[in-house]
Amino acid sequence: MKARRFLPGARTLALVAWIALLSFFFANVEIQIEGSAGWAANLPTWRIEHHWLLDIFWGGRPMTGYHAWVFPFVALCFHLPAVFFARWSWRIEARIVACIMAFWLIEDFLWFVLNPAYGLARFDPHHVAWHKHWIAFAPTDYWTMSAAACALFFVSRRRDTASDEIADA
Repeated sequence: MKARRFLPGARTLALVAWIALLSFFFANVEIQIEGSAGWAANLPTWRIEHHWLLDIFWGGRPMTGYHAWVFPFVALCFHLPAVFFARWSWRIEARIVACIMAFWLIEDFLWFVLNPAYGLARFDPHHVAWHKHWIAFAPTDYWTMSAAACALFFVSRRRDTASDEIADA
């Protein structure tokens, strides 16, 4: 029996809401770890401050031991359902990568909103030195990753008619 589709985008909206909830919890964890010193500035971890690859992959921010471990950890967590169900496709990977991007965008923004040392009033290039590039009122990463995540969500929702016909048979 086929499941009915009442709202085609409802599953995606529910997924984004779940990601926002995860982001909320992780932002609070990072606030407890980092306090007012964002981007692991006061943590006892190694740092690479200057390298040309940092401008390409990290928006000019330093690479830290903390981030070298936490980023792959989160990526592996988001891949768990694909491993658990032993089901993978390019569409699933597109959805996973979109979820990871949405998670980090929401988490980073919530870090500022919820952090008593910042709040929205201090969310600007003057107070947030580790986000080096800004467009309008947000870091450049927010704009580029939002566009990429939306594109990946769109791609992951497209139906492949040949495989759908096989699945419906």
